[in-house]
Amino acid sequence: GVAEYSVIRGRDIGDVDPNAGFNRQTGRVQYQQTVTNKVIQKGNPKTELMGTPVGDRNNWSISNYFYLQVLAACFYPALLEDDSLPLDVKQRAESLLRECDGGSIGSYTDSSGITKIKHCVSQFITRRDGGVPSSPDNIFIKSGSQTIMLKLLIHSKDSCQTGVLIPVPTYASFTLAVEEQGAAIIPYHLCEEQGWMLQVEELRKALHTGRKTCNPVALYICNPGNPTGHIQSRKSIEEVIRFAAEERLFILADEVYQSCVYGDDTEFYSYKKVLSEMGSTISSTVEMASFNSVSKGFMGECGLRGGYMELVNLDPAVKQYASRLFSTRSCPPVVGQIALDLMADPPKPGDPSYPTFSEVGVFAELPGISCQPLKAGFFVFPCLHFSLKAIKWAKKRQMEPDMLYCLCLLEETGLHVRPGCEYGQRKDSHHIRLFVATQENIMEDALQRLKTFHTRFMKEFS
Repeated sequence: GVAEYSVIRGRDIGDVDPNAGFNRQTGRVQYQQTVTNKVIQKGNPKTELMGTPVGDRNNWSISNYFYLQVLAACFYPALLEDDSLPLDVKQRAESLLRECDGGSIGSYTDSSGITKIKHCVSQFITRRDGGVPSSPDNIFIKSGSQTIMLKLLIHSKDSCQTGVLIPVPTYASFTLAVEEQGAAIIPYHLCEEQGWMLQVEELRKALHTGRKTCNPVALYICNPGNPTGHIQSRKSIEEVIRFAAEERLFILADEVYQSCVYGDDTEFYSYKKVLSEMGSTISSTVEMASFNSVSKGFMGECGLRGGYMELVNLDPAVKQYASRLFSTRSCPPVVGQIALDLMADPPKPGDPSYPTFSEVGVFAELPGISCQPLKAGFFVFPCLHFSLKAIKWAKKRQMEPDMLYCLCLLEETGLHVRPGCEYGQRKDSHHIRLFVATQENIMEDALQRLKTFHTRFMKEFS
């Protein structure tokens, strides 16, 4: 039978829509109740809950012994005397514990993070970007650093509301964070027909519209994309940076899926690397914050809450203010900082733990549903092509069609995916989001359930 694959959280059914205008309360309540019932009614392998909505790889038992062993030894240093632990595990744990007061991860650290780990992160960035310098002074280790950066950019007391350009579709939690800070959301649409391409003309159009009602100050980019699974080309990044320079916009580069890139012809370019190679007029003036996290990538340790932000080209006075703003919060969780160190400096060839170090990724195209190729990240965002009969049926039920589709899929098969209306989408388009960074046998089961249901659904409403 199918094991319990997903821990259901209230946030699985999002409350925020970056495109505005959706009224999904009826669907959300019924959908969440169905999810809850599926958790309670375990035992039937045909309909028991199989969750694919959340980017938490630990729901799927994908882990790496090196990380677990180092973390375990830091929590319980007596394990350092255990001969079964590889030498590199012991050395890393001892090195990290020396950076903690009293040799304990229960102690406070500097509010911006442990100095050694900030150095480790800056070296990781320099390696990633082919030698482009990175200073530990520009690194801030935090859980929730995006929210703090928004506090720096958004001025709720200004007479004109601050605006942030946000892609559609996008994940709901960032949109919620922007709204909580009192900023206006300025949506710009990614082009699905061209592999979710970010088009500068669409940015200009969105910015022009936004300036009628607010003061746009920042451009949020998610690259690689969530939920779309796209990745920007170098040319696309250059165009976006030039646009930001012309319009004096601060770039918020969310790059947490940078290590999840698929295909021989696909390569990740960081915004910082591309910026550094664009000539001094632009490379020294465009302000930027880039983000990375242990929650995503090959680690996928969502619960450890470890991430970093690197600031680029900030005025020294503004950077000093940012440092004070960060220091108003206590230090980031030490266990998250340790996980970040392990992500930034994983085992190398020749290390005892290197043979166990690997990545996992699975993708298969779904018959009967159009889907842009998966280039990067944990998710795909297939487009559902509903008949007029199905759309009228959903309207009668007072639900978005893809919300009702997901509800029926859940009720009939136990497969838990998320509707595209939770992320924003173009009018009259419908999607679902699937998490694909899982074990192959589980993914095959999920896709088979989806294929069987989708075929029957489309036939019924043809």
